[in-house]
Amino acid sequence: MRFIAFLITALMLAGPLKAAELQPLEIVTKSGVRNFAVELAVTQTELSRGLMFRRELPEGQGMLFDFKQDQPIGMWMKNTFIPLDMIFIRSDGTVSHIAENTKPHSTQVIMPAEPAQAVLEVIAGTAQKMGIAPGDKVIHPIFRRR
Repeated sequence: MRFIAFLITALMLAGPLKAAELQPLEIVTKSGVRNFAVELAVTQTELSRGLMFRRELPEGQGMLFDFKQDQPIGMWMKNTFIPLDMIFIRSDGTVSHIAENTKPHSTQVIMPAEPAQAVLEVIAGTAQKMGIAPGDKVIHPIFRRR
C-alpha cells in the first residue's frame, strides 16, 4: 500500500505525460494542398520505433522520419498494428515513391530503388484518397535546410 501511495505521489510530482508535439506538414498535389499534423522522428530511438505498438492513428496525422540526407531507406512493419501508406521524400521535398497499404506485422523490407531523405507514414488509403503521387511537393522545415 505504501508503494502505491509513493508511486501516485511520484507521478503527480512528475506532471502530466505529454503527447508528442505535432507539427504542420503540407503536400501540394495536382488537386490541391493536403494538410497533416505530424510527429517528427529524428533520434535513432524514434527512427527505430516509429509507429510500432500503436493501435490507432487519426486521419490527417502521421509520423515524419528524417534521415537528414538522401540515402537508401528500408522500412518494415514489424510490431506495427496499423496498415500504413509510406511516402518517401527526397531532400528537395518531392515525393519519390509511395508504398500503399503496407501489411501490419510484416518483416518484409520496403526499400525503393531511389534514395530519399524522409518517409511520411500515414493511415493506409490516404495517398489514394488525397491524390498524393510521386512528384508532389512536401512542405516542412526539414526540407529547407539548404
